[in-house]
Amino acid sequence: MSLLRDAIKNNEFVITAELSPRKGTLVTNFIKMVHSLKGRVHAINITDNQRAIMRMSSLAASYLVLREGVEPVYQITCRDRNRLALQSDLLGASALGIKNVLALTGDHPSAGDFPEAKPVFDLDATTLLHTITKLNSGFDLNDHPLKGHTDLFAGAALTPQAQPLEPVLLAMERKINAGAKFFQTQPVFDTDAFASFMSKINRFGIPVMAGILLLHSAEQAVNLNTQVPGIHIPDTLIKRLESSSDPHNEGIDIAVELTGRLRGISRGMHIMTVGQERDILTLLERI
Repeated sequence: MSLLRDAIKNNEFVITAELSPRKGTLVTNFIKMVHSLKGRVHAINITDNQRAIMRMSSLAASYLVLREGVEPVYQITCRDRNRLALQSDLLGASALGIKNVLALTGDHPSAGDFPEAKPVFDLDATTLLHTITKLNSGFDLNDHPLKGHTDLFAGAALTPQAQPLEPVLLAMERKINAGAKFFQTQPVFDTDAFASFMSKINRFGIPVMAGILLLHSAEQAVNLNTQVPGIHIPDTLIKRLESSSDPHNEGIDIAVELTGRLRGISRGMHIMTVGQERDILTLLERI
């Protein structure tokens, strides 16, 4: 039984939150955060060396989450592994009882704290989804039979504010054909634009969880606009953060408002932070 899969099947409004594994082996605070989210979200996404910054294995951290009685979404990127290692890790995840996986291409190592690392990118997100579909059917990527198949519920990422939009729609369709069962988006800040995007993809009939990113300063918002492709934070929101006496709380207010608007547009929300994971709890309490 999968809480996330069943919630999507039953047309519930799905809530997921994103946690990063620790840069080290001390996981006490990580486990406390997992317990704080237990019963408040359908699943917790565990990032895989997000922004190419080295951290504990997402597979190991996903198992820690599962061990605490919370359902993880195991994020796996193609940046650091060839197709041999990717299949090996996916088989291991399934054997450990992990049900959900988010297939990602991954950021280039040059963006992180080991810029000298050699990128792999043997597969991309679409071919990784195809690989998961093969493993679920009982075969590896070269059609060799497995002794026991996986049962992974695979999802993918989506960038609804990218321009031009046509390549995004084509990539989405390819990912669906490769086996994606749900999508989690990059942060959404313009709900009207997101509603327009959703009207274009409703024909696919696949659940989309809108990304909610908790902002804590105008400077952060400006940096995200200039440094992260596919993110657009309107000037009106940046001005609210600039003029607020408490921009951190203003960022939570903005997230609460966005959540209310998105409930009638998307099938759920995926909550993200930048180093402020306790804010996830504040947002969940407020909504």
